[in-house]
Amino acid sequence: MAGIVARVSGPVVIAEGLEEARMYDVVRVGSLGLVGEIIRLVAGTATVQVYEDTTGLRPGDPVENTGAALSVELGPGLLTSIYDGVQRPLDVIQKGVGDFITRGTVAPPLDEKRKWPFVATAKVGDEVGPGTILGTVQETDLILHKVLVPPGVAGTLKTLASGTYTIRDPIGSVQSGTTSAPLFLAHKWVVRIPRPVGQKLPPDIPLVTGQRVIDSFYPIAKGGTACIPGPFGSGKTVSQQQLAKWSDADVVVYVGCGERGNEMTEVLATFPNLVDPKSKKPLMQRTVLIANTSNMPVAAREASVYTGITIAEYYRDMGYDVALMADSTSRWAEAMREISGRLEEMPGEEGYPAYLGRRVAEFYERAGRVVTLSPDGRRGSVTVVGAVSPPGGDTSEPVSQNTLRVARVFWALDASLASRRHFPSINWLQSYSLYVQDLAPWYRERLSGEFVALRQRALGILQKEAELQEIVQLVGVDALPEREKATLDVARMLREDYLQQSAYDPVDTFTSIQKQLRMLRAIVAFGDREQEAVEKGATVQQLQRLPVRTKLSRMKWIPEAELASQFDALELEVDSAVASVTAGGAG
Repeated sequence: MAGIVARVSGPVVIAEGLEEARMYDVVRVGSLGLVGEIIRLVAGTATVQVYEDTTGLRPGDPVENTGAALSVELGPGLLTSIYDGVQRPLDVIQKGVGDFITRGTVAPPLDEKRKWPFVATAKVGDEVGPGTILGTVQETDLILHKVLVPPGVAGTLKTLASGTYTIRDPIGSVQSGTTSAPLFLAHKWVVRIPRPVGQKLPPDIPLVTGQRVIDSFYPIAKGGTACIPGPFGSGKTVSQQQLAKWSDADVVVYVGCGERGNEMTEVLATFPNLVDPKSKKPLMQRTVLIANTSNMPVAAREASVYTGITIAEYYRDMGYDVALMADSTSRWAEAMREISGRLEEMPGEEGYPAYLGRRVAEFYERAGRVVTLSPDGRRGSVTVVGAVSPPGGDTSEPVSQNTLRVARVFWALDASLASRRHFPSINWLQSYSLYVQDLAPWYRERLSGEFVALRQRALGILQKEAELQEIVQLVGVDALPEREKATLDVARMLREDYLQQSAYDPVDTFTSIQKQLRMLRAIVAFGDREQEAVEKGATVQQLQRLPVRTKLSRMKWIPEAELASQFDALELEVDSAVASVTAGGAG
């Protein structure tokens, strides 16, 4: 199944003589064996997108078809690994080859010599099918790896034994009719095909992130999709790192898709040193990193996105909640634009291919909370948070718009907020979440209906502030009536004391849902007392001088352990302090 190179155009190679070639077959191009994938078949020629640098490739060089589609190997050893877009382990390559990946380098994705202690849970003679748990391997201190029957395999468990195995050692076999299929700790899966599920579930459980602007105002559901667009320097990467560190996902897959080398280097340097705040173990013990930088061949960006989502689906099938961070899908779209131009396809808006929207939708649609394909009805989820880097922060461009059509949460990062050092710099007037109604029953069940009502009140106050700011710019604050000044005052408290959150403060970096409720209640209650006092003759200036105002601004630093006692005392102090101002004003 060998052919020859007929034409080379950057990362696109036209090959001839590939008999029986199929779409998306992986091929080896040239004497170095560069990895490529067939993306078009026309009249005996195959168009190949090459995932490595094609410098020096020339017509007549050999092209070998492997006969297999682009796949990833799934098994114990994925966690703590750092891969490139085609699942080559970068740490292994660095030790064997050096700091630079030479073209055509091949390395097994999983350590083939490492022995894993396998504990069998299924019994010989059991009827097993896709997704059935055969046993477990303690992959890291945080994650118990469940070894599954691969999709497409079913029958009677003929042999299975606990023991210490490598990923290449058979651990058992399945008998189906007259054929017997061996079972291993690992199996392969084609990246472009979503892993099958039993049933998709409604998105009615929130992914709790500990970030107040997200959990309170614009929540995302487990199995949901979110878009986080913003210009350079607005905090996309830090926001995604906060979600990776604090969200209540079991496993994190971080895909750096065509990011700047310094940003990806920061991630690679930072993540291995992060400590999981819940277990105090290294965060990498439940993380897979896929590193693809802007100076790597553009075609590999597409592979990195598909590799990441396939690994996420694998851990979902074990029953885990997985969070996938894609940073950024704009670079993937730019790669599609370049490949499309090389193929001389009819361009769509701004030169992007006409199928941009379909490709983006296919990626985000692989998210979801599901009942896995297994007899025990396990539930798992993949939540996708895609960063978008629109030029100049202009979200009207095609990548942002196509993403917003499928993602149900929009966290709009604002450069003006970032320049004022307001982080997370999510604009509370432009953002939205379409999961609010789906998640309302969950919030009511755990926090009563008060939290949902307070959220509406707070958003209403911030919207009112935006309207008043237009008047303030014309006539100034002093010309407003005291009632409107009080509205601006409580809105400022919401902005500075609630929405603003420091990722580097050990207390403020994470806020539980219970603490968010108490903080919102305290601020909104102060606003109500303030309006009552103003109606009785007090001035906003008098109320701003109250010592309790300082305590309200510092409540974000109240430790979780002292939640009930400190907030109860604070609410009593607010009532008495405002009452004293009212009594003094009346007197």
